[in-house]
Amino acid sequence: MGLKSTFGRNLLGTAAAVTATAVAGGLATDPRSDWYEGLRKPAWQPPPQAFGLVWTPLYALIAYAGARALTAADTSARAAPAGERARDAAAWTGEAKPARSGLIRALGVNLALNAAWTPLFFRARSPRLALAEIALLNVSTLALVRRFARVDRRAGLALLPYAAWTGFATALNGAIAARNPR
Repeated sequence: MGLKSTFGRNLLGTAAAVTATAVAGGLATDPRSDWYEGLRKPAWQPPPQAFGLVWTPLYALIAYAGARALTAADTSARAAPAGERARDAAAWTGEAKPARSGLIRALGVNLALNAAWTPLFFRARSPRLALAEIALLNVSTLALVRRFARVDRRAGLALLPYAAWTGFATALNGAIAARNPR
């Protein structure tokens, strides 16, 4: 399979996973609820419509970065020396290096944490619980940047805006939790 078709296949998979995450988050978001509107928020909170405008390109970057990283893992697996393949045979699936399954798991965990924040904040109405969860998302995102960068530098760089936004969202979540101790 050629590099372009491998990237395309990987992009379809990562785009599907990212889209599922976005849909889950979108369905759980309720910025017009009486509860949310009644929260005390910092003056630097963006307007509700800004979140969709930011998340759309971020989700596209996550899908792109995931596809690049998986394609790089696929490419390096095919290029691995025969001795390495024999030594790691138990861990190999087809031509995919164990690194590929680790990348998929790391991305899956990150997307699950991403999707989990919204229902904790908006449906459970728990800024404090959501803050604890988003702290885990930050750790996962930084680990994902590092893991992706190890196999493809551009994949890691493509995740930096996501890491930055998640950091901002954590600060915002923390400010809301501090202003609303109930």
